[in-house]
Amino acid sequence: MKNYILLCLIIIPVFSFNCYSQQNKIAAADKQYDNYAYVDAIKTYERVANKGYKSEEMFKKLGNAYYFNSDLEQSAKWYGELFAMTKEVEAEYYYRYAQSLKSIGEIEKANQILESFSKRSNNDSRAKLFTEDRDYLSEIKANSGRYTIANSDINSSYSDYGTAFYLDKIVFASARDTGSFMQRKHKWTGEYFTNLYVADLDQDFNPSNVRKFDKTVNSKFHEASPTYTKDGSTVYFTRNNYINGKKGKDANKTTLVKIYKATMKDGKWTDVAELPFNSDNYSTAHPTLSVDEQILYFASDMPGGMGQSDLYKVKVNYNGSFGQPENLGKEINTEGKETFPFISSENELYFASDGHPGLGGLDVFVAAIDKEGNAKNVQNIGADINSPNDDFAYIIDTKSRKGFYSSNKKGGEGNDDIYQFLENKKLSCTQELFGLVTDIITEEILPNTKVSLYDNQAQLIHSTFSDPTGNYTLTVDCGKEYLVRAEKENYSTKEVMISIGSLSGKTNLPIALESAKCKVAVGDDLGKCFGIKMIYFDLDQSNIRPEAALDLEKIVDVLRENPNMKLDIRSHTDSRATAAYNMKLSDKRAKSTIQWLIKNGIDQARLTGKGYGESELVNHCADEVKCSEEEHQMNRRSEFIITTL
Repeated sequence: MKNYILLCLIIIPVFSFNCYSQQNKIAAADKQYDNYAYVDAIKTYERVANKGYKSEEMFKKLGNAYYFNSDLEQSAKWYGELFAMTKEVEAEYYYRYAQSLKSIGEIEKANQILESFSKRSNNDSRAKLFTEDRDYLSEIKANSGRYTIANSDINSSYSDYGTAFYLDKIVFASARDTGSFMQRKHKWTGEYFTNLYVADLDQDFNPSNVRKFDKTVNSKFHEASPTYTKDGSTVYFTRNNYINGKKGKDANKTTLVKIYKATMKDGKWTDVAELPFNSDNYSTAHPTLSVDEQILYFASDMPGGMGQSDLYKVKVNYNGSFGQPENLGKEINTEGKETFPFISSENELYFASDGHPGLGGLDVFVAAIDKEGNAKNVQNIGADINSPNDDFAYIIDTKSRKGFYSSNKKGGEGNDDIYQFLENKKLSCTQELFGLVTDIITEEILPNTKVSLYDNQAQLIHSTFSDPTGNYTLTVDCGKEYLVRAEKENYSTKEVMISIGSLSGKTNLPIALESAKCKVAVGDDLGKCFGIKMIYFDLDQSNIRPEAALDLEKIVDVLRENPNMKLDIRSHTDSRATAAYNMKLSDKRAKSTIQWLIKNGIDQARLTGKGYGESELVNHCADEVKCSEEEHQMNRRSEFIITTL
């Protein structure tokens, strides 16, 4: 059942043999294979292979049979036989072989196979993810060492998996029911069909007192992966396409899985019904509710998806109806399998995937859900939870940081086991805050500049120094505001507020420092020397703009400190209007600037000036040249040329 939704079955044509008896055996195995009876198929294929018979198609089917049953050690063996015969196989086999190799610890060889997969797979997102993140093992290592894990006492010698919180209990799927004479075995896994079981939780989240869940919900076929509303009155769960005693099938006469809903009335579960977006022709499974219970997330292989199993969301309306399912998109979904979603109370999406870079099989990943409801910033949660095998169905209580997940890793009691954990340290979202420190005028790089990071309460967090190339790097938390202070001898200290985005990544913050001292000579532009902006004017106006007054105050201060200094004020316009008009306007602006300085205490004898109109443009914006308002404004300026010191 765990793998049922994970499969996108590739039907491979029956191949021929020279030996008639071998033909009959393989034909029988092919029929079992195409009907998902993989355990029976494995036995037949292996008996033939062990007699020394070799066939590309047989090795493909043997590898697939084990791969789809999550026995990656055996799938690695048979895919290895396939690749020993030929490298000319479909790209998907490269990916499956790489995943299988990871499960037996052959990481280097797996990465080599992934390199070949990337070259053969064109636009496959799994190839892109591998290419863009070749150092994924280091990232997984950095995210590890955060959990304390124990095998749960509720496990049996059969498959137990897929826990869900239900009031003060957990509910999970198990194939342990072997006591009924009518209990059926599933040909694919060789185990009994799974039903839902419930266990009590004590204050330390230890489960006990396992018993079957409600018989109205359980059937003679598979049930698994439920999710409950907070008040415990509604359950959504996965079941084979079976309701009211009738079993539905697709065009190939295969019974798939669907999501069903039941409600609690008078202490009993009732009104079991399938959801309206189900279909006999594709599977829907593993539902989970958003924090506000207005969105249902689930896995499906419905048409139009990106891979073998994608994650979707659908709106749950107040009247009990549903919206149209929406694919979570390429940030989450790949050409592989994405499945078993879970939404935490902190609005994080945990899910299992074999398409994102991992350790082999299914790994558990987490993504942040932004204000628009989009899941982004996918991270592997580390090697405590994840293993070379399948790890999935992760749920967590965010208050206690305790939870459960399922795995078929070695050392368990059954094919799949439930593990309980304590998360000792949260997986933090961080960004790299970086930038180049330069001189604001000369643009010279400034090494050995002290750069300090403060929180929004002005408490120092960390300090660093720019390196010999003038670059600095700081690690910051996502979604927070910081004050960055840059200090260097002979430069004015600068402080900048910066807001960090809610997703991991990088934020660039270049810092330009203003020299505390400036060596000037006759002919220099005083404004440039002291980092003073050009004095801008509004279109067709000669009045001083408020933001320019601050810069003119700096000119006044410099003139007071240097009583022998004299300035020539040069005013310029953009190219709009006629040349004659612009010359007149610029002259007014020069006089306006001079009058402002005189009004603020500067002797008129120290100031000269005139307008230059559009005769000295600083860019390409001449007559009849289309330019933006910002480009035109660069030409509307005043300059302060030193004539005497």
